[in-house]
Amino acid sequence: MFSLGVEEGDQWLWLPEPSHGYSVRGAYSVLTSKDLPLVDSAAEMIWHRQVPLKVSVFAWRLLRDRLPTKSNLIYRGVIPSEAGLCVYGCGVLESAQHLFLSCSYFALLWSLVRDWIGFVGVDTNVLSDHFVQFVHSTGGSKVSQSFLQLIWLLCAWVLWTERNNMCFNDSITPLPRILK
Repeated sequence: MFSLGVEEGDQWLWLPEPSHGYSVRGAYSVLTSKDLPLVDSAAEMIWHRQVPLKVSVFAWRLLRDRLPTKSNLIYRGVIPSEAGLCVYGCGVLESAQHLFLSCSYFALLWSLVRDWIGFVGVDTNVLSDHFVQFVHSTGGSKVSQSFLQLIWLLCAWVLWTERNNMCFNDSITPLPRILK
């Protein structure tokens, strides 16, 4: 944080220790603290030792709406608003929520995966809630939850990869074929 004053010089403040200022030890203490209020259960689940780091970083960006979806590119002024429709052609602005949960093409993958695994579920409209609900949907053991965690991360990664294939290679893969 910074403060601007007319009678005093400008200064940067390190909020965890404003009197002592920033230190590597202080930053390490903040990062390793168990009392981080900003960490939710979905954010904790993206870091899995069996998931490649690039997939975890992707999921971290997805849950924070930091992927280069067309709506985010419009917001940043990279593309014009006319170019913001979903790559599948459903006529809706391409946001992360739309792409992963509402698109008539991409969102269908979650139903196919649930059918394959053998459980019934209702999808929520919030990505982090969808992730948590999917992982805990069977109410099973830690091993079962870990498996569902891997499945969700893999599906999200596959959906993003397929979206990019459509966007940059003009290639459409039928969803049942994606599951093979």
